Amino acid sequence: MLQSNRLYFIDAVRAFAILMMLQGHFIDTLIDPVYRDSTNIVYNVWSYFRGITAPTFFTISGLVFTYLLLRAHSKNDDQPRIRKGFFRGLLLIGIGYSLRINLISWLSGSFSSYFFVIDVLQCIGLSLIILVSLHILFKYYSYIFSIILFALGCLCFVSEPLYRDLVIDNLPLPIANYMTKINGSIFTILPWFGYSAFGAFISTVFFRHVHRNRFKLYTVIMFFIVGYFLINYSSWLLLKLHSMTSIELLKLSASYNYLFTRLGNVLVLFGLFYALERFLKQSIIARIGEKTLSIYVIHFIILFGSFTSYGLKRFLNQTLNPTEVILGAILFVIVVCFISFHYAKTNTFVYNINRKLINRFKN
Repeated sequence: MLQSNRLYFIDAVRAFAILMMLQGHFIDTLIDPVYRDSTNIVYNVWSYFRGITAPTFFTISGLVFTYLLLRAHSKNDDQPRIRKGFFRGLLLIGIGYSLRINLISWLSGSFSSYFFVIDVLQCIGLSLIILVSLHILFKYYSYIFSIILFALGCLCFVSEPLYRDLVIDNLPLPIANYMTKINGSIFTILPWFGYSAFGAFISTVFFRHVHRNRFKLYTVIMFFIVGYFLINYSSWLLLKLHSMTSIELLKLSASYNYLFTRLGNVLVLFGLFYALERFLKQSIIARIGEKTLSIYVIHFIILFGSFTSYGLKRFLNQTLNPTEVILGAILFVIVVCFISFHYAKTNTFVYNINRKLINRFKN
């Protein structure tokens, strides 16, 4: 029988990712460019760990959401979860757009295409909708579902050279921005859906085997082994496959292989937090992991000035020295988490809307 207990390591991973995002956005936005020294080991370590944040978010989102879908389907009760998935995806897309609204500018009659820039929430929302659609298609073919998720993840990553500098001129801007960065989008659905697909694939493994003896031990070991391999040898494997098949795309992918290596970082992180899971139950880390949406919205408003354009970036953009920016980042993290825990109700608000819309559709 499948364990019904919450996988606490998931909340811990989400907490790590959101805290890395908070300090990463703060430092990257406000530090004076003269201190961006690629020869400085501290700066390089910070930059490397900051690069893990988005892959972790997408992978863990795909894992937890698909795991819940599979568990609901095993009880023959996945229709409510499917509806929730579609609406939650749409709500995340809506919130992502709303954070780029400048009310002062709009009220004065000025509208900027900046509103259509795609960021992490829109991509995660669309990824959830795609995963729900795949679940509907293949929920009666469990192993085919796993294979397709794994294949989609690999395809998204290996084909990255084909769309790296993609320019789209023949589609409306709101649609084109999901595929190209030329108009200012921070994230695009490719390659980032690849991480969600791999997360969903991992969830199918958890779903089938989490109840077995020593599953946790074997899974932690596999997270570390596969993660280490992807970090150090995924480029080598791509080149080997190129030499065997003469497919030029494999060689191009190996020459700029940040996607598989970042996935390796994520898996090592999963292994670490899964191994320490029993120490994380009911901890502050787990609680932070449950408040990621609130934290994201609050930090965006304070740092980037959503709705009013009056954020920290407006007054301190690229002006702080290392000491100021480190102390400021610590204070920023504390303030945002405090507001999220004690005042903000973003998660509850979103889920209540979700529930009302779902009930309306049912009726």
